[in-house]
Amino acid sequence: MYAIIESCGRQYKVSEGDTIFFEKLDAEEGKKVKFDNVVLVSDGKDVKVGAPYVKGCSVEGNVVSHGKGKKIIVYKYKAKKNYRRTQGHRQPYTKVEIKSIKVAE
Repeated sequence: MYAIIESCGRQYKVSEGDTIFFEKLDAEEGKKVKFDNVVLVSDGKDVKVGAPYVKGCSVEGNVVSHGKGKKIIVYKYKAKKNYRRTQGHRQPYTKVEIKSIKVAE
């Protein structure tokens, strides 16, 4: 069984037991998190597609940890103008373990 959920402006394909990295969520480590914006649910035989969301369906998970991703370098450059700027960025994330997918019958 899997579901496609919408969170933080993105869509994620999740199954029970998966560990997913979301953009930073406002939840403490060890707390439960519930995602109500379920776009699609499939159990292998039956597929339910929402318009825009599937009613009564939700995905629950536990927050494992918070952290920052790998550093990326942003380099700005203009030819022949002696303009060069270097800036680093580390995107914060929340690691969530998916516990259950609940489907309304």
